[in-house]
Amino acid sequence: MFYKLTLSSITTLILSSSITPVIASPNTPFILSQRSNNEQLDELLRRGRDYVDKGDYQRAIATYQRAATLDNDNAKIFSGIAYLHGEQGNYHAAVKYYQKALSLDSSNANFYYALGDSLANIGDNNNAASAYYYAIQLNPKYIKSYIGLGVVLLREEDYDGAAEAYKRVIALEPNNPEAFSIMGSSLLQQKRLEQAVQYLGNAVKRFPRDTELRLLLATAFLQQGQLDLGKQQLTYAERIDPRNIKVQLKIARIFEIQNNLDEALKIYRRISYLNRKSSAAYAGVGRIQLAQKDYLGAIITYKDLIEIIPQNPEPYYYLGMAFKERNREREAKKALQIAKKLYQESDNQQGIKKVDELLKQL
Repeated sequence: MFYKLTLSSITTLILSSSITPVIASPNTPFILSQRSNNEQLDELLRRGRDYVDKGDYQRAIATYQRAATLDNDNAKIFSGIAYLHGEQGNYHAAVKYYQKALSLDSSNANFYYALGDSLANIGDNNNAASAYYYAIQLNPKYIKSYIGLGVVLLREEDYDGAAEAYKRVIALEPNNPEAFSIMGSSLLQQKRLEQAVQYLGNAVKRFPRDTELRLLLATAFLQQGQLDLGKQQLTYAERIDPRNIKVQLKIARIFEIQNNLDEALKIYRRISYLNRKSSAAYAGVGRIQLAQKDYLGAIITYKDLIEIIPQNPEPYYYLGMAFKERNREREAKKALQIAKKLYQESDNQQGIKKVDELLKQL
């Protein structure tokens, strides 16, 4: 779970960057030009804020970029552009602009935190951790930096580092449920299931309305094979937050495990309709279509999934499988070759092996 700077705080930062006009002399064209530039800059910042308020981020970005040409030493303008890119999911662009902002203001803890958030969202966990560390050095009491750090360290399987981040959050804010999520996730990833169930069970009692903790507890029960207890936790979580997609995905997965494929498919389809970028929902639809031998439907689904996660080999592999079952061998080979190339890039030997086995069947 990652946090972003609030929209109001970003627009406040942007607006606060306007320059006090210089008192000009009629005989000083340069100063007149400066005042003209300042007035134009203020107008662009005002217009950009209006676009942000209307949710028109593309025009807001274009407007702030024009402002940046007038004041290219203003870190807050570049951080504002970065934020807007992040709001649209353009995290690579956000990274670029946060780095520019930091090149102008290297002592801003908020910029480092936001850079870490953006890097984490593109999977660059090592550099994200570095950014969070810098944010912590500059502002040791900013809890969100520790939480972000804990999450990326968990991804890198640095359980000791994640535990240290957890301890710092608890020391600063003992009643923060996200610290307990970090520790619970750590236990789950280490497959210490009994400890995870006990720890998360106590955490849920302490924070009964926290859906993330209930999701983690449900996951622990599911990994133990205790489907009914897992489903019970998910039912509680659904009552607390009926629109929580992660809860719905877990419920669908239970139905899938129980071979209630029609009910699972119904939930996966609903999620994919409400959230067009939910790769987990599309993957669930595809799995069930393959299981039900709806190969034409699976082809359509996996093509949609490739649009969402084009660098992931799995959808190409299953697309190749669906093409094979439809006797479309040329298209199957093409999809499988892309899958193999992507598996090779990540040195996934198991993935390479299963692609080769399927290719032999063509």
